[in-house]
Amino acid sequence: MRNIAIKVSYDGTDFNGYQIQPRGRTVQGELEKAIRHLSGEEVTLIGSGRTDAGVHAMGQVCNFRTTSAIPVERWAIALNTRLPGDVIILEAWEVPYEFHSSKSAKRKTYRYTIDNGKFPDVFRKRYRFHHPARLDTEAMSRGLAHLIGTHDYTSFTSTHSTKPSHIRTIYEARLIQEGSVIHIELTGNGFLYNMVRVIAGTMMFVGQGKLRPDGIKTILDGCDRSLAGPTAMPHALMLVAVEYDE
Repeated sequence: MRNIAIKVSYDGTDFNGYQIQPRGRTVQGELEKAIRHLSGEEVTLIGSGRTDAGVHAMGQVCNFRTTSAIPVERWAIALNTRLPGDVIILEAWEVPYEFHSSKSAKRKTYRYTIDNGKFPDVFRKRYRFHHPARLDTEAMSRGLAHLIGTHDYTSFTSTHSTKPSHIRTIYEARLIQEGSVIHIELTGNGFLYNMVRVIAGTMMFVGQGKLRPDGIKTILDGCDRSLAGPTAMPHALMLVAVEYDE
């Protein structure tokens, strides 16, 4: 029995999220179907995270166990010929049997992208949230700084979260501006349900002047979802990378 890890990129627009659901098309479902067609095996794919419907990924990491003798360097090429056009495997490699793409992950990076131009870019609007009114990026940067560290992020997660603890660590919280495009990029040891989207929605409140940058600390300390801003739309969120120990 071998344990194979794969790095997957996908456009989440037409998916009902990563994880298999009773109804709707999912990334996990397409990947497991492709593996079944290639090796004849019924595998259960383990993902590093469960992206919501409409959310994209540049570097989702998954793993599965197989008895197939297919050389590891052939998996990506062979599976890509069996996958739809909105899912691409970028690489595959063999990992220790105990490797678990979610539990073994050390750092994850998500990016939320806002188009702050007067008009949306028709070629990129599937991946950006259009906000035509000017945002104060300097204030947003100051607000993001309050999120760095180990905190209880109850205020920044959905009330439907089922996690027993909402304590997480954010290592980096950056605002990157490229012309009229604003990226909010967060790196942490893990993220709660809707956490990045709630942070993005709250930061847009800061950018609009509806909330002071130092108000983020008050929201954190309050541990109450009603204190934070709205949950931003999913289509502008991207899972950028998942990192592991060597």
